[in-house]
Amino acid sequence: MEVGGFWSAPAKLNLFLHVVGRRADGYHDLQTVFQFLDYCDQLAVECRRDGELQLLQPLPGVARDSDLVLRAARLLQLETGCRLGANLLLHKRLPMGGGLGGGSSDAATTLHALNRLWQLDLEPGRLAELGLRLGADVPVFVHGRAAWAEGVGERLTPVALAEPWYVVLVPEVQVSTAEIFRAPDLTRYTPLITMSAFRDGGGHNDCEPVVFRRYPAVAEAARWLSQFGVARLTGTGGCVYCAQADEQAARQLAAHAHAAGIRGFAARGCNESPLLGQLRRAV
Repeated sequence: MEVGGFWSAPAKLNLFLHVVGRRADGYHDLQTVFQFLDYCDQLAVECRRDGELQLLQPLPGVARDSDLVLRAARLLQLETGCRLGANLLLHKRLPMGGGLGGGSSDAATTLHALNRLWQLDLEPGRLAELGLRLGADVPVFVHGRAAWAEGVGERLTPVALAEPWYVVLVPEVQVSTAEIFRAPDLTRYTPLITMSAFRDGGGHNDCEPVVFRRYPAVAEAARWLSQFGVARLTGTGGCVYCAQADEQAARQLAAHAHAAGIRGFAARGCNESPLLGQLRRAV
């Protein structure tokens, strides 16, 4: 078997998240800004000549047919007619149901890794089209650039942002995105915001009050973190984050959280996904 190596699947933060409308198909129109973190899942891949796709060490509680790594691999195989297969081993660090985009990131990394391993030579735009069929957040991970996003999150405009260090707290809950977007108390018609207004400090997360009411542990984590800066929910939660002055401050705060019995980590914000650098170096 040909070894394909290890590939990063980074976390993302939503620096704000506005729900600006509800579509006829039941999905919601959004405005948000995505930024990556240098905190990643790791995907190991190796080629199989028999066409089989094997997920080694499946995630507990995730049905095989629902696993986004396998779904991405199958979709790429079917769309290209590729007769090769793969063994796939995911080292999971990003919490499920945390709003960090772990499943979507894993899917995007799978598409890139197998596109390279199987020598399919699909352009990123084509991979992003496939990724959108797996989830609204997959395209931003495929393209790998911090972005202003609209639509369901698939209309992306790259943006240059400050790259601070963050502390991310991880309450011991899994928040269901579908539950939050179904909630009757979710604000669904926030007025559109401009990029300049966001850069001037505008924007919030419409999902925050809904999540806080339903998941007290997330609200408590946000209250604790707000002692040290502006604490915000990412995505539909349940992770909350806060920017810090530098790496030392972030690591000290993460250690302080750990001492207080709160799970969390420090990570640097990135305008380029760590995966893109790996792809360039692998050429």
